[in-house]
Amino acid sequence: MDLQTRKNEFIQEFLKLQSEELIAQLESLLKNKSVPEKTSVKPMSIKKLNSRIDASEVDFKNGKFKTTEQLLAKYK
Repeated sequence: MDLQTRKNEFIQEFLKLQSEELIAQLESLLKNKSVPEKTSVKPMSIKKLNSRIDASEVDFKNGKFKTTEQLLAKYK
């Protein structure tokens, strides 16, 4: 399916929406695009990835981590 067809189908479904809350969420998503068009993220080597995993496991064993509740409380 090409992009133009996908857009048309999306518009048709959007026009059927009755929920103001859902429309507001879609508007917010369009206004605040958080995913950049082009990223400068470079792939990590397997060696580097394994090294980071090992370090994370050591941190966890030593109690050097935050719970989900702690993280959520930080951003409330």
